[in-house]
Amino acid sequence: MEEKGRADRAKELFMQGYNCAQSVAGAYADLLELPFETAVRLASGFGGGIGRLREVCGAMCGAALVLGAVYGYEDPKAFAAKKELYEQVQQAAGAFQLENGFLRCRDLLGLDKDARPSALPERRSEEYYKKRPCADIVFTAADILQRRLQQDGKL
Repeated sequence: MEEKGRADRAKELFMQGYNCAQSVAGAYADLLELPFETAVRLASGFGGGIGRLREVCGAMCGAALVLGAVYGYEDPKAFAAKKELYEQVQQAAGAFQLENGFLRCRDLLGLDKDARPSALPERRSEEYYKKRPCADIVFTAADILQRRLQQDGKL
């Protein structure tokens, strides 16, 4: 995939109806070494702040999935590799929060902190896209990944 367009591709995927996590993971499916369909299926439960619980933004969860594919480890005793991955995720999350103001979905959307989460996904419509900042947030998460991976020579 052309490196310049990953953030645009993630935003495009969101506008097609994929959730925030799927959109980021789908734009980086090749780095996950998975078919696109498998990447979006694996990321599907992270949308809406993890299953629409409105916790950590799904776009950031998708970014963590990609970072795990690139910097992850297989040996549970590989403490240096764990540390490197956790540093990568924390740095990306810090950049995400700096650019967006928040890390949690409910805060990004300006939702009441006491609102009960609903499992019912919202229908995507022109009005939905007008009132939600999610497409731009997905772009930001994918762009943060792109900059980090390019800086490290991983793209």
